[in-house]
Amino acid sequence: MDDNRYMKRALALAELGRGSVSPNPMVGCVIVHDNKIIGEGYHQKYGEAHAEVNAINAVDDHSLLSSSTAYVTLEPCAHHGKTPPCADLLIAKQLKRVVIACADPFEQVDGKGIEKLKKAGIEITVGILAKEALELNARFFTSVQKQRPYVILKWAQTSDGFVARENYDSKWISTPESRQLVHKWRTEEDAILVGKNTAIHDNPSLTAREWKGKNPIRILLDSNLEVKSGTNLFDAKAPTLILNALKEEKEGNIEWIKTEMNNPWSVLRKLHERKIQSVIIEGGSEVLNSFINENCWDEARVFISNQKFEKGISAPSIDGLIDKEETVFSDQLITYKNNHG
Repeated sequence: MDDNRYMKRALALAELGRGSVSPNPMVGCVIVHDNKIIGEGYHQKYGEAHAEVNAINAVDDHSLLSSSTAYVTLEPCAHHGKTPPCADLLIAKQLKRVVIACADPFEQVDGKGIEKLKKAGIEITVGILAKEALELNARFFTSVQKQRPYVILKWAQTSDGFVARENYDSKWISTPESRQLVHKWRTEEDAILVGKNTAIHDNPSLTAREWKGKNPIRILLDSNLEVKSGTNLFDAKAPTLILNALKEEKEGNIEWIKTEMNNPWSVLRKLHERKIQSVIIEGGSEVLNSFINENCWDEARVFISNQKFEKGISAPSIDGLIDKEETVFSDQLITYKNNHG
């Protein structure tokens, strides 16, 4: 029970790194001596110290480490990346025991950290709250194991099933509170993607204006470069990738990337090459349906408002497992998980 309790704390710490550590995983670490937490930390920012380093640095008396247990949400790294191997640090500090939630599938780790710790005589336990740890880093695991970003579909629809009027007008179906929540999500993911129709008719900024945090990378699917350069997606507020069939070019924060445009999988491969671990697909309906039809999605977040349009552009139809149902003021938010992918 104590193992579960301390690992739960480590997972809560890891979550604090969401939106700041990609393409690294979120990791938390708690160090316990005589049933008391003496140090804790998490990976705060990509390129900076890992969770184990921060936790050990938080311990006042390092002489206690040799009789302490470290709880880590992911297998400690065994390779030199942007920082030295964490497994080596735990060995150098002579930790008595290391409890790990789950192994790291990344090729340069993948069991090597666990093996290194065992060879040094450290007692190892693996698999404590593994399900929760896998869920926490679903984006990282998807990137490593499936060679593509984690895909979140998102749309708002009326109670009678429309995402826009016949003239493509969709402002505003959901409530201001729902829209603020969407801005929070934007700070947590690497990228956000729309098609040319959404860019032309809605002129979105795709920034996180209503929430503190970073703006996601903006991705525009525009096969024949029909979106005019004066639209909001061309401003300097965030890096923007324009996937198209015509040209490769870079100008300031805008980059045109030539790619196959007929298949969502080829789009995702391009994003994976850029180390983009997660992407919110914001629409429009045609783009959302193309990802649904090709079964390349992991999660769908659907707002259903009280509004009715009676006619217009139909909302996508999704076959997924309902993971969560919430109320956001007068909107209903349903989260689906893909149980076929």
